[in-house]
Parts: sequence; C-alpha cells; structure tokens
Amino acid sequence: MRHLIVIGLLCFTHTVKAQNSVSELLKLHNTESIPYITVEALAQQDTEAILLDSRELKEYNTSHLENAIHVGYDFFDITKVIETIADKSSKIVVYCSLGIRSEDIAEQLKKEGYTNVYNLFGGIFEWKNNDFAVYDINNEPTEDVHAFSNEWSPWLLKGNKIYD
Repeated sequence: MRHLIVIGLLCFTHTVKAQNSVSELLKLHNTESIPYITVEALAQQDTEAILLDSRELKEYNTSHLENAIHVGYDFFDITKVIETIADKSSKIVVYCSLGIRSEDIAEQLKKEGYTNVYNLFGGIFEWKNNDFAVYDINNEPTEDVHAFSNEWSPWLLKGNKIYD
C-alpha cells in the first residue's frame, strides 16, 4: 500500500511538471466553464473590474493584485461576496496562483447569478511573470509571491518565492 501511495505522488508530481505551458496545465485541471481573461487584457483594459483573490489568507497577505478582495478558497463564503457585490452584472475577475482554484470559485459566483465573471489565465504567477506589480499586506509593492507549494512553484518565474 505504501508503495502505491509513493507511486501516486510521483505520478502527480510528474504530471504537473510534464506540462510545457500554462495553457496545457489549465486544460488538464479546468473545464473552462468560466471564460479566461489574460493578464495583459486585465492590465490594459479593466480598471473597473472587481478582483477577487481565491487563495488562502497567508497567500493573499504575502502578495495580491492591487485592490483585490480576499475571498479565499477553503473557507469561501458566497454570502460575503453577495454582501460586497450587490450588482450581479459587475465585471468580476477571480484569480489564484495559476487559475485552477479560481475557476471553482468563479463557478460558484455564476451559480449564484453573477453574469460577468472571468478567470485570470495563469493567475498571480502569470501576472508577476509579466512584470506587473503585486502588493503586500500593507498594500506596498513587493517582489514576494506566495508560491503555494514546491509542485506548483516552477510556474512562478519572477519574484521571490515565499512558502509558509
């Protein structure tokens, strides 16, 4: 049994690292039920979009996109979003490290009746890899980015990788 667990972990790690692009990684893990928005499009066009950070608080506190609202993942509460964003036609961009957890949260928003929801392609990793600014708990620019885990951190190419 122990050998099966080790083999399973090795296969998972190999699968994550075997992907050659963020696009391939997201196709492996996402259903694409929520449309993507690229980091370039968000940076250039969407100053009015409401940004929701679907990572855990320790990740958000390390770095987040400017003006992003932390909603979390493990303890996500749709009622808090409803209280914060009453207009269900508001443009909302949900992000996480790469765009996997954010799809799950965006799907919950869609089920609740939000009609203009997007998933940030490549998440905060892609944002930082394209030299866009991220901010710390004091809303000061930072080079630190929470890298989530050793398995996912290879996708973060720029900035300082921070772990718990």
